[in-house]
Amino acid sequence: MRILTLSGFTLVALLTTACGGADKPAETPAAETPVVAAPVAPAAEPATVAAVAPAPAAVTYASLTGDAAKGEKLFAQCKACHVAEAGKNRVGPSLWAVIGRTAGSIAGFNYSKANKESGVTWSEDVLFTYLEAPAKFMPGTRMAFGGLKNPQDRADVIAYLKTKA
Repeated sequence: MRILTLSGFTLVALLTTACGGADKPAETPAAETPVVAAPVAPAAEPATVAAVAPAPAAVTYASLTGDAAKGEKLFAQCKACHVAEAGKNRVGPSLWAVIGRTAGSIAGFNYSKANKESGVTWSEDVLFTYLEAPAKFMPGTRMAFGGLKNPQDRADVIAYLKTKA
């Protein structure tokens, strides 16, 4: 015989070998009243824990290997505003030697106030974050590009820009 507690009630379960139980069936004399569930004081409800999947590990620039050839192809979408040639600006500043440069520092280019006053130095890690969502990274920037959501695409573009210095 086994006693189980379920939702505040104690149940007595008679297991038989036919039901997979190891116990012998209990013999109940004909005159005896069968055992039934008896209410017991409810136990304190356990705290409900929401089933939450673990957050995915953040992808970092250092965890990826950029491919400059793929980055050059992806950079085609940047060419509407930028070039990666020394001394040439378009709607956006030249990205020649951008890695290591202070934001807003090309003489004569009309940067947004946000860019000029950001104090940002364009490292690979900073570019990786910036290229995901430029306006979120630097509110007030004039750069209207929505960003590269795919981390590998960002790493590839950065690998390409590293070849332009």
